[in-house]
Order: sequence, then C-alpha cells, then structure tokens
Amino acid sequence: MWLSIQARQALGKLVLPALFVLAVGFVMLGFARRGWIDQARMTVADVLAPAYGLLVLPGEHVRAALTDLRGAADLSSENARLRRENDGLRRWYDVAVALANENAQLKAALNWIPDDAPAFVTGHAIRDAGGVYARAILLQVGPGHQGHVGDVALDAGGLIGRVTEIGGRTLRILLITDEASRIPVALSSSHGSAIMAGDNSALPRLIFFPQDNPPLEGERVTTGAQNGGLPQGLPVGRVHYRHAGDPVVVPDGDLGHLDIVRVFEYATRPVTEPEAPGRVPAGGTTRPTPGAPAAAPAPFGAIGPAGPRSGLLDGRYLPQRSLG
Repeated sequence: MWLSIQARQALGKLVLPALFVLAVGFVMLGFARRGWIDQARMTVADVLAPAYGLLVLPGEHVRAALTDLRGAADLSSENARLRRENDGLRRWYDVAVALANENAQLKAALNWIPDDAPAFVTGHAIRDAGGVYARAILLQVGPGHQGHVGDVALDAGGLIGRVTEIGGRTLRILLITDEASRIPVALSSSHGSAIMAGDNSALPRLIFFPQDNPPLEGERVTTGAQNGGLPQGLPVGRVHYRHAGDPVVVPDGDLGHLDIVRVFEYATRPVTEPEAPGRVPAGGTTRPTPGAPAAAPAPFGAIGPAGPRSGLLDGRYLPQRSLG
C-alpha cells in the first residue's frame, strides 16, 4: 500500500505512543488477569524452548572441546606424576616386605607368642543428648552385642574413649576429651610417661609428667602400660604446646566428626600374676612352698630381713609397730 510522505511521517510519529499505550495495557491486564499472562508467558517459553536449545548447543560443544584440549595438554604431566608416585610406592612396598620378613625372622628366633586378637563390635556414632558427661557419644550396635564396660573405642585414626554404660542396642562411650577421662600414656621420643586428662576442650592436657623430662613438641603419644584393661601402644595423638609449660595432645581420632567406631574387648582380659612361693598376700597368710613343712606365722613386725623395724607385705614396706 502506497502512502504519501506526509502519511508515513504521521504513522512514524504514532508508533512510539502506540507501543507505550500497548505496554501499559499489558501491565494493567497482568494486574487484572495474572493467570492469563502467566499462561501466555509459559506457552511462549514452551514454543521457544527448542530454539533456545539450538542456540546453546554450539556453545556447549565448544566448551567441551576446549576442556578436552586442556585435558590432553595436561595428560603428559599427569602421566609423569603418576609414574613418580608408582615408583615411590614400589620402593616402599619393597621396604615393607623386607621389614615384614625381618620381623618374622626375629619373632621366630625369639619364639614370640603373639597375643590373641581381641573381639570387637562396630557401630555408627550418634550424638549423646543425655547422660552425665559433657563429651560422650552413643554407639548404635544393635541387639545381641558383646560390649562390656571398660572396652576400648577407636576410630580409623586412634583412641577416642572407653565404654561407660551398656544398653540393649547402644553403648555410651566417654571420649578422651571429657573432664572425667584420665588415661595413662607413654611418650615416644622423650621415653617418659604422663596422664592425659580431658578438660571438655578439643585438646586434652598432659599432667603428672617428670619435671626433668618434659614432653617434646610433636612427639607421638600412645597408651601406657596396661592398667585396668587398657592395652599398651594404642595410638592417641601428638604433643603440642599451646604455651610454655602447657602441653596438650592433638588426638589422632576425628572426635569432631565421628561416624564408624569399633569397640575392642580388652577390658575382659586382665593380666593375672603368677603364684610366688612364700609370698605374703594382702590378707596376711603366707603361701607355703609345695613340699615344705608348714611354718608358724611370724609376728607382724618381724616379717622380712629388717627384723622388727619393718615388714614386707605384698611388696610394700609397712611402718614400724610395737609388739607390746
């Protein structure tokens, strides 16, 4: 349709006001009939979705190609790193095999009798919402478990605590960071001993160590000599000084994020001392030597070579007493 120049100029001037009025009309219609506008918008989006996909597809292909190129460029360096790690693992494997063979030979020469493997039960750790302890967890082990009070609890890193209460399906474990926890420990480098005491913080303290042989920064901490069912040599952590004169233990166990925990039955395997001929027990009765004539009981103050001044009762010297 051919229009005159004047008519085309008039229409050109009317386009902007007409679009403005149309936009205002759509806005008012959206307030009045919001459901219609939303449905129309979704219909348009559904119609244009394939077109949007076609527009994005080349970009995705280009991005994938660039990723493959970068991977190919890094492949040689990755292969070199893996070869170095493989060589290192092979060397450590050879060292481990040699040490295992040497250990087996030494044990055979010493006629070494290994301890029996303790029984254990495994469960999931959950937060302890009750109880009298500030730092404790509940371990879900299911019915029919074989847990005992005093059993030792470890995670993948090391010692985390001991069992204090037993339920039908759960065990309560007192963590080593609780203020009620006191565990004898051994120090690997200084060859000293101490007591690891919890204080409800994340790092239990070391107390009662020799003043002339203090713990060393970074040395390994393990459980000390067997006492009350706690075996010797279990990994506990490392020594760290928060400040001078205040050594603490950084636990190997992940006490803040416990999940899988194993409880070992060490507490039911006490060490029984052998019978010693002639030993005076705590009750005061002498154990006679087999085949020897029974001797008359000695006066209390005359036990031992020191005469009436002292007596030896089950390995302990007694104070002097008057016999009247």
